[in-house]
Amino acid sequence: MSVKLGILYSRIRKDEKLLLNELRERGHEVEKIDVRKESFDIGEANAVFADLDLVVDRCLATSRSLYTTKFCHAYGVPVVNNHETADVCADKVKNSLALESAGVPTPATKVAFTKESALEAIESFGYPCVLKPVVGSWGRLMAKVDSRSAAEAILEHKATLGHYEHKVFYIQEFVEKPGRDIRVLAVDGEPIAAMARSSEHWLTNAAKGAETEAFELDDEALTLVEGASDAVGGGLLGVDLMEAGDSYTVHEVNHTVEFKALDDAVDVDVPAAVVDWLEAKAEAGTDTHELEVTA
Repeated sequence: MSVKLGILYSRIRKDEKLLLNELRERGHEVEKIDVRKESFDIGEANAVFADLDLVVDRCLATSRSLYTTKFCHAYGVPVVNNHETADVCADKVKNSLALESAGVPTPATKVAFTKESALEAIESFGYPCVLKPVVGSWGRLMAKVDSRSAAEAILEHKATLGHYEHKVFYIQEFVEKPGRDIRVLAVDGEPIAAMARSSEHWLTNAAKGAETEAFELDDEALTLVEGASDAVGGGLLGVDLMEAGDSYTVHEVNHTVEFKALDDAVDVDVPAAVVDWLEAKAEAGTDTHELEVTA
């Protein structure tokens, strides 16, 4: 069965090329939608969405992702990932709250709104601890805080940056991991593949140059991936785990997940598996399952 899919994007990266190639090889019709060139009417659907069986959000910018998926929902156009999942995953505070509420192990986290209360929170964890922006990816603007003087300097810099998000101080305990973390690509909680990302640096993102290799998930990790996916509303997700002693902790769930590094690291044909799932979603004609989230 041929389906007609829309791909929301602002830049076509290798990830999107892999998806587009797989979709076209299977004979599907694909509408590339550059969100930078579109406008969205609150009362009438943009014509570009007409007759689409499914829309796939691949927007780079968080703001574009959140608003465009919200408009898709308003227009009655099925979209993955849906706007509610995007809203939870795009904000680290909402992400952490969702995981904690669902009983999914996640690092101890505190949020503060002034330099003074943030410093108190940091010192309650002790050193080192981690300071992260509430919105962001690829390990950008994350800081491992090793001392009070470093904490004071980082907080002062964030407070003067101007954007309101920098005045939300998101502070986490530092998890002693074995030089790596684990990225799992999952669809509605079912893993497609997983890889370990290793580095001598405390940040082990592939975007930061970490080495990658296939990782076999055990029963505990499988359960956590399913729980983390359910916690944020399901969909096509990147679930990031860290090994903490004899167990795991889930530190983040990503909603516009990149998978090119994973595809290179594992034997699984990742884009083919993703398209299998997209075909099923398109044929079902329904959005990914909704999650009631209080903003």
